[in-house]
Amino acid sequence: MTPIRVRIGVLGLALVAGLAAPTTATAAPGAGTAGAPTVEERRLDGGVPREILRRSGFAAVAPAFARGLGRADSYREARRVVAHEGAALWRRAVDRVQGRGPARGDLSRDDDRPLYWARLGMTRELRAWEPGFGLSGRQRAALLTELERASRGQADLRLPRGGHGEGGKGVKRVLLTGFDPFTLDRDIRISNPSGAVALALDGTVIDTPEGPARVETAVFPVRWADFAEGAVERALRPYLPRVDLFTTVSQGRVGRFDVERTNGAWRGGFPDNDNVSRTETVPVADPASQPQWTTTTLPYAAITAADTGRFPVYDNTRVTEVPAGGDEPVVRPDGPTPGSTAREGGGGNYLSNEIAYRATLLRDRLGLHGTLPGGHVHTPVLQFGAGNTDPETGSVTDPAFVRDRLDIVAQTRAIVAVAVSAPGPGRG
Repeated sequence: MTPIRVRIGVLGLALVAGLAAPTTATAAPGAGTAGAPTVEERRLDGGVPREILRRSGFAAVAPAFARGLGRADSYREARRVVAHEGAALWRRAVDRVQGRGPARGDLSRDDDRPLYWARLGMTRELRAWEPGFGLSGRQRAALLTELERASRGQADLRLPRGGHGEGGKGVKRVLLTGFDPFTLDRDIRISNPSGAVALALDGTVIDTPEGPARVETAVFPVRWADFAEGAVERALRPYLPRVDLFTTVSQGRVGRFDVERTNGAWRGGFPDNDNVSRTETVPVADPASQPQWTTTTLPYAAITAADTGRFPVYDNTRVTEVPAGGDEPVVRPDGPTPGSTAREGGGGNYLSNEIAYRATLLRDRLGLHGTLPGGHVHTPVLQFGAGNTDPETGSVTDPAFVRDRLDIVAQTRAIVAVAVSAPGPGRG
């Protein structure tokens, strides 16, 4: 995306959305019986995913999960297995990135991709499982939803006491989200630095001039359907009233960070990880009160002025709108004009814009706009090093690739430290 529009050869991702229509897990007709793997899951058969799993020690995760399912003799026991093994995968991925326990392979510990591919192996096993006790389509869908939530850290958000909404003056509380890798048909080797950030920062404490800040994280899929079904709101709603700051994070432009000032209510149609396209207004609950635009309450001036690392950080105010009374999109460098219709937020019109829109709309609908700093940060694009750019013949990793990912993680941590310490909504 350029302004975070995904184009061929250019990566861009934006994932935040505001109050999606609440739905329950549903399944297609016949989903009670074993189903075919999804587009995403079929990519597991390629050599690159197998190599990433082998070189990280995660190759045995899906087979072990299948054996656990095979021992379940009831739906209740299956739910227990799914919740336990999903949470164990998240914790194992976090521990590996944060240096706890053996690496179990020569892939660098900061890598986010083992979690992604191991999870897909688990969902494929669950989709194909045919237990002797019988499983309805609704039950299988509920198990898949539980596995997604648990293995993405969404069921593992452990905020300390105190902080926003509780009169606490101790440890500040930060909620941060990342994304899965995406554009995998362009280069299946791809990593998403926002996912690496989430794994590196989960449960960590950052020292800031205003005191310690505890960070809790989760990751989200790059799939339109999950967002339309309310995955963002279900995950964030219980926690936004209890945190001191939140930020959604995704991969954006080459060579720069961006703090996205404005988010738009429009899906631009770029295919997701299941190769599904959606071009429409972002679907949310109570569409009659849905705004075309939401805005960041992150302290963007303080963030862009601080020395947080080697990449420049920009306050991005650009949007694309259809002006009131008009019928053609117009690029506005300084934000939307009154009465306009969104076509791109600062973060474009893909899922990174949508997660930002959904999270900030949720903030506003919870009555927290004036008190809770929150918004979206785009990281630089993570690229392979010179001489390793061919997706067909290149290596799954290289020193420049690892160095840049580590630098992006460190700079995002520094940006969080600045943001949680700076004056913002409700902070003077």
